[in-house]
Amino acid sequence: MAHSWTVAAMDYTVSQDGHTNVVNTVHWRCSKTDGDHSGSSYGTVGLEAPSGSFVEWADVTEATAVGWAKAALGDDQVAAIEAAIDAQIAELATPTSGTGVSW
Repeated sequence: MAHSWTVAAMDYTVSQDGHTNVVNTVHWRCSKTDGDHSGSSYGTVGLEAPSGSFVEWADVTEATAVGWAKAALGDDQVAAIEAAIDAQIAELATPTSGTGVSW
């Protein structure tokens, strides 16, 4: 199964450079489920001030916001996040350590 990227929230500046509700931070979550095991990561990423075309607040979709977040993170960081989630799932599927008592 593929990694699923979603947006929990967005922070915005009410008025900036003649635009209203300018998104400046995306709160993202990436998750994946493989059989009975799942892993996830949550974070935030700041966005650069818009240049070129501007997307009005009412027209921002989750897919657009995910695209902004992934672009701001960069390909290497996105790959690292997804690899860390895969490692979480692998550890759950085949544990390399444990905790508890022997009795």
